[in-house]
Amino acid sequence: MADFFATPFGTLVIIVAQCLAMLGFVMISLLFLVYGDRKIWAAVQLRRGPNVVGVFGILQSVADALKYVLKEVVIPAGADRAVFILAPMTSFVLAVIAWAVIPMSDGWVISDLNIAILYVFAVSSLEVYGVIMGGWASNSKYPFLGSLRSAAQMISYEVSIGLIIIGVVISTGSLNFGAIVTAQDTPYGFFGWYWLPHLPMLFLFFISALAETNRPPFDLPEAESELVAGYQVEYSSTPFLLFMAGEYIAIFLMCALTSLLFFGGWLSPIPGLPDGVLWMIAKMTFFFFMFAMVKAITPRYRYDQLMRIGWKVFLPLSLAWVVIISFLAKFEVLGAFWARYTMGG
Repeated sequence: MADFFATPFGTLVIIVAQCLAMLGFVMISLLFLVYGDRKIWAAVQLRRGPNVVGVFGILQSVADALKYVLKEVVIPAGADRAVFILAPMTSFVLAVIAWAVIPMSDGWVISDLNIAILYVFAVSSLEVYGVIMGGWASNSKYPFLGSLRSAAQMISYEVSIGLIIIGVVISTGSLNFGAIVTAQDTPYGFFGWYWLPHLPMLFLFFISALAETNRPPFDLPEAESELVAGYQVEYSSTPFLLFMAGEYIAIFLMCALTSLLFFGGWLSPIPGLPDGVLWMIAKMTFFFFMFAMVKAITPRYRYDQLMRIGWKVFLPLSLAWVVIISFLAKFEVLGAFWARYTMGG
């Protein structure tokens, strides 16, 4: 058997199995994310939420998915059919392939790239094309204007997210997620993770992640409480399902990035307990809970407020932090507190 896996075909089998395992984890998580999002929102509003299909309504997400799949796909008469169908597929596929470099534990990663952060940043930047394609192909002014608004929002907050990540890269001296987590493995445990050295940027990253993934209070691309729902307004059935699935997968990706960059990834916060994949999943679940709570308790921003905070507040602060962290790491202020790349030798 070992000889078989050493062959090119055996290697291909291993890669396909890894991809299917990660895809299965993401898609199963998607069902629980939608369910949890609705339950948390209902609890804040003193409602029951999904409670009919399955025990405690746990199969409601499955029922909704089947409903979308079995409904007729309606394409507007004047739409560009090829681009109209390709847009949601693009959003979904790009959201999924970003997980190829996300490690769930030490060695538990499909592709352990040295430039993993650049890969994720490049893939997430391309997701804006799915939005633009969907709005343009609908052949309607409302989706088109909504897609332009969405593109501007996503591009604006990618800038601040990128600068915030640069600070973590400077401290670590590596673009590899495994190296970033290893740099946080100190004798100080929970207090040695990057949330403390990069505390100001943790809040900016979380808020920018909300805007980047179109979550409330920055859900202006969808604006489901408005009369016209932005770039998705002409979509129904499976294409709409792909847009929604891609968005939730991107949200879960941001939860994973927050865990890896600031909270030690798969490292245990409790001394004596072993590290592992369960800690990574627990942290990702906690941050999704925070995403859901923000959705439940905050009112929506106006579009001018959204763009102002992105360009006039987050961009200058994140850029200034890059300069500050460069100084602190270069001169090793407080030893290896900000310069973790010195711990290896």
